[in-house]
Amino acid sequence: MIKQTPTQIFLRFLKFGLLAWGGPVAQIAMIRKELVEEEEWVTKEQFNRALAVYQVLPGPEAHELCVYFGMKAGGRWGGFLAGLAFMLPGFLLMLLCTALYIHFGLQSPTFKILFEGIQAVVVALILFAVYRIGKHTVTNASLLVIALCSAMASFTGVHFVIVLLVAGLAYAAWQKEQYLVTGLIAIIWLTSMGFQVKENGFPWSQKKQQQHIVSTSYNQAYGKVFLTGLKGGLLTFGGAYTAIPFIQRDAVVQNKWMSNEEFLDGIALSGILPAPLIIFSTFVGYFGGGWPGAVLITIAIFLPAFSFTLAGHGAMEKLIANTALHNLLDGITAGVIGLIGVTAIQLLLTTVTSWMALAIVAASIIIQIKFRSKFTAIFLIPGAGAFSLIWHYFV
Repeated sequence: MIKQTPTQIFLRFLKFGLLAWGGPVAQIAMIRKELVEEEEWVTKEQFNRALAVYQVLPGPEAHELCVYFGMKAGGRWGGFLAGLAFMLPGFLLMLLCTALYIHFGLQSPTFKILFEGIQAVVVALILFAVYRIGKHTVTNASLLVIALCSAMASFTGVHFVIVLLVAGLAYAAWQKEQYLVTGLIAIIWLTSMGFQVKENGFPWSQKKQQQHIVSTSYNQAYGKVFLTGLKGGLLTFGGAYTAIPFIQRDAVVQNKWMSNEEFLDGIALSGILPAPLIIFSTFVGYFGGGWPGAVLITIAIFLPAFSFTLAGHGAMEKLIANTALHNLLDGITAGVIGLIGVTAIQLLLTTVTSWMALAIVAASIIIQIKFRSKFTAIFLIPGAGAFSLIWHYFV
């Protein structure tokens, strides 16, 4: 075991944070190459077990691995410093991007044209993420049924807590061949859906919101901002894209801090930074509570990733070994896939309103299918913005 001083740990993982381009796969590969293959902080078997735990638990896996390695080198204090250092570059860069966006993007016609194309490519990234994540998590017919039913429930307006709880319990009962229990759960689910439709109608597409005007008064919304971040951190099963429907629901639909277009702009900015994609929450937090809101939501969304590891990795390994819990989490994950699918379609309908934007969505999906590079998104986002500018000014 390699012991490191607090300063060494902080600087090592700060370097990882500065080089965290290309999404979680690239980030995990970078950490594995340096700390496992080259310096042998842990064995390959230990690394694989740790990664398996964090792939099941919510939160960005690369960040959780940094906390894990920091603990190995310097105890809980080392774990905290490692996690802080890894997220710090992306957080500071997102604060800078948010400031530039607020200063220029809300007033400048050129910025609006630029982000029209970028919003379209982000919708394509989310649509492709539904396929990519679903391919690895919806692995049988039962999970496919769970995902589709979850999408239908979300479509009719059933609260996401009910959707995910029922999805997890239904699949766990299904796998235990408790078909009577599964049937009763399905009846409850269908009743909830029917009640929502009767009360509210079909919330198929949200009305396009007016441009958000940044205000210096946030009506003490800091508690809501913090809870939104905590919710996102606890529900990021299978990657940061799975947090999108929960944060979007709070920020756009329920609290109306921002428009769908601005929400997509935040995801786009995070996609070109060296950081976990979940750092887009910092952008969202600003619209909900100003600069304090940006800090609060970031703390909240990373809090579970810190807590699960610092509270005891060994206990988590034992917990995850429980097969019944696996079935419950598999069902919840399938439910999340259904929620992302509905959110992606709603975003498509409310933000992709021109032939140019539709062409960008189609081309971006084709490019993602053909080129599976971890850096595809980094090139697609600015490319779509440039295409939008050329389309508006020269076509």
